[in-house]
Amino acid sequence: MKGRHVRPARVYRAVTLEIRNNVLKDVEVQKPAWFDVMHSVPPAETLVRTISPRHAAFEPKTKRPRNLYRPQPIFYLEDKLRAVFYKDHPWELARPRVFAETDGKDYQRCDWSKGLRQPEMALSGECVVQRQMWLMKNEEMSENEAYDKARYEFYDLRMAEEIEHRIAIEEARYVGAYFGKSRLEIGMMLEDEEYERWKKWAEEENALAAALNTNALDDVLVKPDSDGASGEVEADMDEFAESAVDLATPGDQESS
Repeated sequence: MKGRHVRPARVYRAVTLEIRNNVLKDVEVQKPAWFDVMHSVPPAETLVRTISPRHAAFEPKTKRPRNLYRPQPIFYLEDKLRAVFYKDHPWELARPRVFAETDGKDYQRCDWSKGLRQPEMALSGECVVQRQMWLMKNEEMSENEAYDKARYEFYDLRMAEEIEHRIAIEEARYVGAYFGKSRLEIGMMLEDEEYERWKKWAEEENALAAALNTNALDDVLVKPDSDGASGEVEADMDEFAESAVDLATPGDQESS
């Protein structure tokens, strides 16, 4: 159903008219429990629909305007810059981050004129976004120029962090430290195990499919530990055949 439902908002008025215009004079109309409360504290909603403010430029069209009463989408420049950065650097989303914010405005307490490295924030894509916005606002750079400058600073700091991390590992191993397998090595090991499991399953499925085509399904379905059982069955059959020959021999001799 389209449009707004205004009938529930007229309940108070309808009940008031019913109480005032009593059809049965001898019968007293009881007030609902909410009647006095709604009279003292009326609802603040108005029945007149106001048009939402339009922040975009007006474009005259010959067609009938749509979504005239729907609120306009909220747009922030930071969201656009974040989308561009993480689209170009998707692996930055895989880095763990610690959120220890009180009011969500920690970036406003940083001095972005000194670069991306801030004492209260770890190096991340958010630093690039805030640095880019500062360059666009204070140095009057375009969006692309500010983005290039901010991300080049980010690359230098990220490479410096990786060099420090690698040197720290080398120094620790030099004095006898052992770190075990890395996350990449553990992931490759699990992937190899899963591949071997799939390879074994694929070989069995191919063997079954080939057996169905050649009508040799019984040979494929025989398990390795069933060789002994099949040998016992063959021995029992041979013994039964020999006993049958022995029983049939006396009769043949008498007839001869």
